[in-house]
Amino acid sequence: MPIPFETLIPYGIITVMFGISGAGLNKIKNMQSGGVRHRWSVDQWDKQMMDRDRRLTGHLRGQTDNPIAPTGFELNNPWRVEKRMS
Repeated sequence: MPIPFETLIPYGIITVMFGISGAGLNKIKNMQSGGVRHRWSVDQWDKQMMDRDRRLTGHLRGQTDNPIAPTGFELNNPWRVEKRMS
């Protein structure tokens, strides 16, 4: 006994929507990473280096080969200091 094709239309729609949403999320993550693939298993060292790259270039995944830091970077310290009590 054949299955009517009308019963398969919702499954096709669901499959297509999963594909569209997956491709959209992949594209958004790609755009957020500056056009490179999203990183997995980022440890503390990688986070520190990505923060340094963000402070140098303005982009989280951006890198520069300039040996001289831009002006103002010498005061651009990521460490937070406590306020002293007077």
